[in-house]
Amino acid sequence: MQSAELRELTASEELTLEEEYAMQRSWQEDEDKLTFIVLARPLEPSSPAGLELTGDDIRALPMIGDVNLFFKNQREDPEFEVECEVMIAEPAYRGQRRGHAALALLLGYACDKLGVPKESFVARIGTTNTHSVALFVSLGFDIVRTVAVFDQVEMRVVDAGVTWSTGQVREYF
Repeated sequence: MQSAELRELTASEELTLEEEYAMQRSWQEDEDKLTFIVLARPLEPSSPAGLELTGDDIRALPMIGDVNLFFKNQREDPEFEVECEVMIAEPAYRGQRRGHAALALLLGYACDKLGVPKESFVARIGTTNTHSVALFVSLGFDIVRTVAVFDQVEMRVVDAGVTWSTGQVREYF
């Protein structure tokens, strides 16, 4: 990741190209990670037919970010948790609720299709990343503690009644 701003917002380190490739292999092969790639579908379709996209249409859309889940420990373990992350890397696409929609879809998918209990979700966010904190609050997360040594807040779902739409998840290769 070349952008210093993104590295700060995501608490990421700069990696060499070899380290980036190794990380990508890990994401593809490890069973404790789940990633949805966020594509920039037009906010307003140019025609009613524009609502339905073909596989070729989708492959042509620009990739603008991702949402991730990291599964820590086994489900039966009392320390089981699922850490959530969202990144809209392209500045031109921020502030349009795309991250909100993508994260809500991922959370709904994890609950409905993978059986993840809502109280297992956790987000760790830099204290200065107020936009991300507000995003997670809007999805039913609350700050449960501040970790001063990492300059982060820890957020969890405290309202078991919160729901997220599962929408339509499709794979295109």
